[in-house]
Amino acid sequence: MDSQFLPAFNPRPRIQSIRIGPDDHAYVIDDVLLNPERMVELAQLNRHQFKRPPVFAYPGLELGMPADFSSRLDEFFRQHIRRLLGGRRTLRMSCRLSMVNFAPQELAPRQWSCHRDLDDVAPGECIAASVLYLFKGSRLGGTSFYLPKRSPAETNQLVRDAVAMEGPEFTRRYAVAQGYMVDSNEYFERTCTLPAQWNRMVFYNGAMFHSGAITAPQSLNDDPQTGRLTLNGFFASSSKAT
Repeated sequence: MDSQFLPAFNPRPRIQSIRIGPDDHAYVIDDVLLNPERMVELAQLNRHQFKRPPVFAYPGLELGMPADFSSRLDEFFRQHIRRLLGGRRTLRMSCRLSMVNFAPQELAPRQWSCHRDLDDVAPGECIAASVLYLFKGSRLGGTSFYLPKRSPAETNQLVRDAVAMEGPEFTRRYAVAQGYMVDSNEYFERTCTLPAQWNRMVFYNGAMFHSGAITAPQSLNDDPQTGRLTLNGFFASSSKAT
């Protein structure tokens, strides 16, 4: 990748810790990149390479980043964040540019609720996630965090059914309507919403339920210049407890 489009991180980040659950904090860094405009330019240049994910998990478009790009995010995570989220050694990571752009009526049941980033996480590992907001203002939505109201068994069953069931069947069983989740419901309590801000990056425990705070879905689009463009990272690490 052309070096001008590689992320250049602030060498002296100011990290703010915000409680998002009884035992969890998110770590917020404003002005995290020295070249955030370049990320938007990169997305614009590659606009037609963004694709809908094949497993229909993310409600929008994604563009995976190459190793030289990802390594810079991984190094920032290693230096400043990993120990704060209970990680000892990074085992694997990935990152992608993303744009939420599904209309509410396009969403599948698994996208009507909050979620966890637990795919391929083995025993003795912990998962961290990050989101960098690459759009101006806050109206396109930040990130909300949730705690389950039901038992682990009931919560896990709901998550499985959201993947397996068609929309009408899921609604009949759980009384959850189609659309983006923006507040608490019978199954999850919203604990915190971190607002989006240009060039703000948030790191958090990916095992905690979370969701984009999409309160103005009519404003979503697939233009990197005006849409909900983010850089999303995922980090699997060996746990300090192992």
